[in-house]
Amino acid sequence: MNVNHADIVISAVQPEQYPKTNLPEIALAGRSNVGKSSFINTLVNRKNLARTSGKPGKTQTLNFYIIEDSLHFVDVPGYGYAKVSKTERAKWGKMIETYLTEREQLRAVVSLVDMRHAPSTEDIQMYEFLKYYDIPVIVVATKCDKIPRGKWNKHESMIKKKLNFDPSDDFIIFSSETKEGKDKAWKAIESYMD
Repeated sequence: MNVNHADIVISAVQPEQYPKTNLPEIALAGRSNVGKSSFINTLVNRKNLARTSGKPGKTQTLNFYIIEDSLHFVDVPGYGYAKVSKTERAKWGKMIETYLTEREQLRAVVSLVDMRHAPSTEDIQMYEFLKYYDIPVIVVATKCDKIPRGKWNKHESMIKKKLNFDPSDDFIIFSSETKEGKDKAWKAIESYMD
């Protein structure tokens, strides 16, 4: 998709705050510092539509972005960040779960994992959760520019094995630095837009 227009619509905490449209929605989930904001910015050709922050765990709401008036990206709070109290984390968990399981406009979830490391317990839980609820998943392995290309296959196999990856899901190697995987990511997202 060629993006000229992208804007944040609303930061929501409860279902009644979600946008009242029937546009398809693609949610983005991942650890706090996996590069979700950079992924969004790369896809929409903007430097700082989604605020990247040196402080992980900054997104504490569901952030709805409208893209080309034809779909919403929904950035969900990053998980696995320690500096947040247990009660706060439980609240986020509930908010994310409600959105993922009840939102009819949700078409797929982009689950971002850091290509340099084995998926965390939370990454695995998120993937299993999405599979359990039968929500289509696009796994995006970020920061591939930090790994020599010759080792990509090894890292990809390690991630897939850890996640118990379902071959019917999309797996995309991505870098916001080099734009590797950008077109593939759009292709996967667009396949869920009809």
